[in-house]
Amino acid sequence: MAPLFVFPQKLQALEKDDEEEYQGNRLFVQNAIDIARFRPSELEEFVKGVSFDLSDKEIYCIEEQDVFDRVYSLVRGFSSLAPSCKFILAESLRSNLSVLLPNVDSLVRVSQVQDDDETPTLDRVTSYRNAFKIYSFFLLHIILTEESNTGSSNNAKVIASSRKKQPVNSWNWESQRGRMLNLIANSLEINLSLLFGSADPDENYLSFIVKNTFSMFEKATLLKDSETKDALCHIIGACATKYHYTEQSSASIMHLLHKYDFVVTHMADAVAFAEKKYADGTLACSLIREIGRTNPKSYVKDTAGAENIGRFLVELADRLPKLVSTNIGLLIPHFGGESYKIRNALVGVLGKLVAKAFKDVEGEVSAKSIRLQTKQAMLEILLERCRDVSAYTRSRVLQVWAELCEEHSVSIGLWNEVASVAAGRLEDKSAIVRKSALNLLIMMLQHNPFGPQLRIASFQATLEQYKKKLNELEPVKLTEGMTDGVPSDNDSINGEGEVDNGNAEEVTNYQPESLTDSLAHTEQEIASQDSSVPDVGNVEQTRALVASLEAGLKFSEYIAATMPTLLQLMASSSATDVENTILLLMRCRQFQIDGAEACLRKMLPLVFSQDKSIYEAVENAFVTIYIRKSPVETAKNLLNLAIDSNVGDQAALEFIVGALVSKGDISSIAISALWDFFCFNVNGTTAEQCRGALAIICMAAKSSSAILGSHLQDIIDIGFGRWAKVDPLLARTACIAIQRLSNEDKKKLVLSNGSRIFGILESLITGFGLPDNIWYAAADKAIDALYILHPTPETLAADLVKKSLSSVFDGTRGDALQNDIASGNSIVLSTIQVVKLSRYLFVASHVAMNQLAYIESCVRKIQKQKGNKGKVDSEGTENAETQKDNGINAELGLVASEDAVLDTLAERAEKEIVSGSYSEKNLIGECALFLSKLCRNFVLMQKYPILQASAMLALCRFMIIDAKFCDENLQLLFTVVENAPSEIVRSNCTIALGDLAVRFPNLLEPWTENMYARLKDPSVSVRKNAVLVLSHLILNDMMKVKGYINEMAVRVEDKDERISNLAKLFFHELSKKGSNPIYNLLPDILGKLSTQDLQKVSFCNIMQFLIGSIKKDKQMESLVEKLCNRFSGVTDVLQWENISYCLSQLSFTEKGVKKLIESFKTYEHALSEDSVMDHFRNIINKGKKFAKPELKVCIEEFEEKLNKFHMEKKEQEVTARNAEIHRQKVGNMEGFVMAGNNGEESAESDIAEGVSDSEVINTPVEAQTESSNDESTSKLVEPEESSGACSEVTEQEEETEIQSQRDNKKGASRSRVKKSNMKDVKVTLSATTQRVTRLRKKVNKHPTIGQRAIHAA
Repeated sequence: MAPLFVFPQKLQALEKDDEEEYQGNRLFVQNAIDIARFRPSELEEFVKGVSFDLSDKEIYCIEEQDVFDRVYSLVRGFSSLAPSCKFILAESLRSNLSVLLPNVDSLVRVSQVQDDDETPTLDRVTSYRNAFKIYSFFLLHIILTEESNTGSSNNAKVIASSRKKQPVNSWNWESQRGRMLNLIANSLEINLSLLFGSADPDENYLSFIVKNTFSMFEKATLLKDSETKDALCHIIGACATKYHYTEQSSASIMHLLHKYDFVVTHMADAVAFAEKKYADGTLACSLIREIGRTNPKSYVKDTAGAENIGRFLVELADRLPKLVSTNIGLLIPHFGGESYKIRNALVGVLGKLVAKAFKDVEGEVSAKSIRLQTKQAMLEILLERCRDVSAYTRSRVLQVWAELCEEHSVSIGLWNEVASVAAGRLEDKSAIVRKSALNLLIMMLQHNPFGPQLRIASFQATLEQYKKKLNELEPVKLTEGMTDGVPSDNDSINGEGEVDNGNAEEVTNYQPESLTDSLAHTEQEIASQDSSVPDVGNVEQTRALVASLEAGLKFSEYIAATMPTLLQLMASSSATDVENTILLLMRCRQFQIDGAEACLRKMLPLVFSQDKSIYEAVENAFVTIYIRKSPVETAKNLLNLAIDSNVGDQAALEFIVGALVSKGDISSIAISALWDFFCFNVNGTTAEQCRGALAIICMAAKSSSAILGSHLQDIIDIGFGRWAKVDPLLARTACIAIQRLSNEDKKKLVLSNGSRIFGILESLITGFGLPDNIWYAAADKAIDALYILHPTPETLAADLVKKSLSSVFDGTRGDALQNDIASGNSIVLSTIQVVKLSRYLFVASHVAMNQLAYIESCVRKIQKQKGNKGKVDSEGTENAETQKDNGINAELGLVASEDAVLDTLAERAEKEIVSGSYSEKNLIGECALFLSKLCRNFVLMQKYPILQASAMLALCRFMIIDAKFCDENLQLLFTVVENAPSEIVRSNCTIALGDLAVRFPNLLEPWTENMYARLKDPSVSVRKNAVLVLSHLILNDMMKVKGYINEMAVRVEDKDERISNLAKLFFHELSKKGSNPIYNLLPDILGKLSTQDLQKVSFCNIMQFLIGSIKKDKQMESLVEKLCNRFSGVTDVLQWENISYCLSQLSFTEKGVKKLIESFKTYEHALSEDSVMDHFRNIINKGKKFAKPELKVCIEEFEEKLNKFHMEKKEQEVTARNAEIHRQKVGNMEGFVMAGNNGEESAESDIAEGVSDSEVINTPVEAQTESSNDESTSKLVEPEESSGACSEVTEQEEETEIQSQRDNKKGASRSRVKKSNMKDVKVTLSATTQRVTRLRKKVNKHPTIGQRAIHAA
């Protein structure tokens, strides 16, 4: 019998050591051959000889010493073999082992037949066992050797190139590796108990197999080969489950999971394979127990391990849901751990279990009840985790609910509860949670069980009908088990939140008819007043349908109630909020949720967003909703948008329509459909739709002006024809269309219909055919069109102004009226006169503005012509003389002088608009002088607010044109903007101030404070415009951020939400400029706000918002020092509190904490206040969270120092307060004496120790005082004890009196004190007399005090 083969720890251990004695009957290498000395040809012959022996002899010939030695030698030097030799050796070993495995079964049959003679069988078993071990060992060693060599780049290249067509006997390691590992995995499936003599194989064999298998799991590239990965999973599952190698395998799996993230799914596959292959979940249960047993705190530090473990649990729950559900109790305690990654994973596990573990409805009633209770408990945990402290976990829970909705695993009974939670999470402070909540609501709408239409009115109507039907079928009221139409847990939910199976099936089967068809035909049913409704069956089915309808109604109401929140989210600074909100609103519109259409209209201004993703989201939504229809429907959608939009929405609509026309998304067919609506070619078209169609065409013409050229005559005939009287705004839109014409079309229009179009425009401006509210807008665009079309617009504009003037001041009475208005006399104007005067001022001012723009356009044309001429000259051939002349002109500066002349002419032309020349009268200048006087007639202005609005608007326009006129009327403008009763006037003037600041910044600079004062206007409209104007000026560097920025900060807490949002947006944009100006402004804002009458909450909110916009650590650290320095010289407690609050809101770094500690001297005097101390405690708590051990010690010492100083300051305050109380009491007592001595005269009194006499003469008063004192003293009852305070007072009085006597001794030579100086008289009194007098007076007025004082004396 051959020696036994024992698995060694390493290959070299098979070589026998000569110094060691030969122990036992073990197989060792007797004669190892060094194959390195062979030449390649010799080595190949050697390999072939070994291969021949292995194939020619018995399968177990490998245990023969000679064969064993030669195979060992080749395996030891395997890496140095040629590829062909490697293939021959590996294939020989693999084929022999594959032949050996089936022979084990035949060996079992032979052993059963040869019961009488067992010796040959035992010998064969031993040989088979030896051969099995040797083949397995050598094959595994070849795999490990080859894998260790594949790490180099050269081998990688060889492998990559070897994937092409290979010869049959070539060495392709990837395919060979998979075949070898599969063979080893299959070897574990045979009856190894016969080979090893026990149920479990040899320990050394299993440990060697498992150890090397897990080592191969550490290579990510190896696991990419599916054949290799499946073989490794097979080996792990067989060893751990079939051969009870569970504990060691569990430990190895846990180690790999903590260390490598790429093994997670593969380990889950291995565990799942073990359970399915052998119907034994021991390995999975062992791993779950191990994870559950782990201390939750250990996952806090090992974040990577926690994430891998969590992913593994989710993968395991996905593959083995029932097994995990029975062991979920081991994992639930980890919900209380601090690692949010583990909680995230457990949430995912519960989601997988709810979706997959409870689908089997078969089994006993008790078992089914337990499963349903378990499922209900899991759903409750998922709902509870929606309020987890971690935003990541809250987000993950909502994602899990979305997955459950997608898989239809949420019951109708639980649907609305989930919807309510999702709606609440829309206001979460974390963006990722809001994103998940939006996605959940999208998924709930998409997979809702209530139907494709969720209009509340339709649901209510249908529900009412089926309730009546139910009452007819069952007159008795609904049982108590029905609450709000949703079945309770007792009767039809079976304890897990789902409608009973029978009812659920009936509802599901009926839904297409009941919830779709009945809703679609609700209007017809109501109109026909037909009480009959589609019959759904018996009472139970009707009750189930009513319950479902009520649940659907509640769901619709939940979604509709989120519309205000969704509007806020569309204004969010987070792009994901905006994108997902738009997607949700589109889904809501698809299901006809109430309010969704109106909310989608609000997304149009977002096209101006600088964030590309937001713009793309809006554009995609716009195209999906309004454009991807038939051409006629597209046109109708667009014109309806134009009709219903406000000014802001129209600007956004114009922008997006222009972009879509450029991209071709709005086709020419859709444009043709719009022309059909404009030309009334579509039946039923209204004048309003005609205007809307022309408005959209004008928007499209901004990108492609040729669109308008084909319908010039239609624009004139319809736009200014009879339909303009039906819809007056149509004329205004037609004027816009004229402005958008291409240059060729403009010339064509002037040539063909010039006189007609100018006549129409003139009549539109000077006529009275349009109502006042529309005339101004139409006249505005008409004057603009006139200046664009007419070759010499100033002549026609002058006629317009003259006609408008003559309509106001016509005849002889006109001059007198004009003089009365200009002189400021109190006159009475008729309504017609007010309207005409207002229109005249508007026309004159708007003509002046257009004249200014016309001058600038002329200058640009001249400059452009010069540029084109120079370009042509440079491109053409010039003779030497011309080039020489140009060079001389350039050197002499003649070219620059031409530009200067042009600028001078332009400046002169601009001045002549308003100021004119001194020798000639100027049409607009005369109007400006009259207007200035008119605006100063405050009595007239207050009497006619409409006139004041027009006059001030015209005045502001003239001021914008001319600097001199602006300077002369600035005082008037600020007077009006502060005192005008009309908020419209104040708003217009505020907007005009912004334009003036852009045009004449030097003139407006001294009035900066007055501009900021508009932020405190009582009118919401004025404050809003002031915020907008100042934001524009500051953010575009047209106005410096002065010391009045605190007024803008106060608007952050404005009562009006829009103003508050605008102010926040301003500071948000300001923080992006340069190095964040808010950092430099913050101390000044803090100081100014502290002196304003602000509520504490408002101050805190403002400063918290401003500090939140500072992100840089260096700026935060510097702010610590700046704020600490502000404590110096401040004695106001309120300012101490404000500064300390701002300090507590800073994000502290290690340097920041150190600076705070170093600045202790600056704020130590403020630590006596409890509120200040509380803020410093908040800072300390913040610092402890991120502090390193060394810094933490410093913070703790600092905390002790603060507390100690705080207590000392408190004691000092108490002492000072007591001393002040005591001083006040002493002063009160002295006051009584002084009051008693006011009417006394000097009396004589002998003073001891040589002091000169003094006389005090006041006999009547003294007698009266003595008599009264005697009367009072007779009534005194001396108390047994007196208060300590009075005792202290008396003692101090005695000390004062003694000191007074000493002073009197020193100043005796100055006696004869005057009567008027009562204090000196009091000092000269003797101590006894002074005391008695005081006590007598006290007793007269305050007997109790007198008693105590006498007792103390």
